[in-house]
Amino acid sequence: MLETVISKPIYRVLTDLTQQPRVEVSLPIAIKELVTLKLIEANERCHTFEQRYGMEFEAFRDAWNEDRIPDRYGYQVEQDYWDWEAAVTDRQKLAEMMDTLA
Repeated sequence: MLETVISKPIYRVLTDLTQQPRVEVSLPIAIKELVTLKLIEANERCHTFEQRYGMEFEAFRDAWNEDRIPDRYGYQVEQDYWDWEAAVTDRQKLAEMMDTLA
């Protein structure tokens, strides 16, 4: 059934990547690996900001709200805030996805 929904090229890539000939086995493996990679990327993005500002996002957000971040409305700092918040949100959602796949 799944083979009729998944194109032949996708089926080949999926089975080659996972070394599993059955789609019902290879698809969950591939999805879990993709979520893992995305989670690693989100963690790396968060770590970059944590290194740059010397704190975790929650502390940065609190300092932002209390006007303790220098030049907080400067383009780079404000962009960092939004990108960091997105990375934290991604990390949370991806962790939830991993929990459902475990």
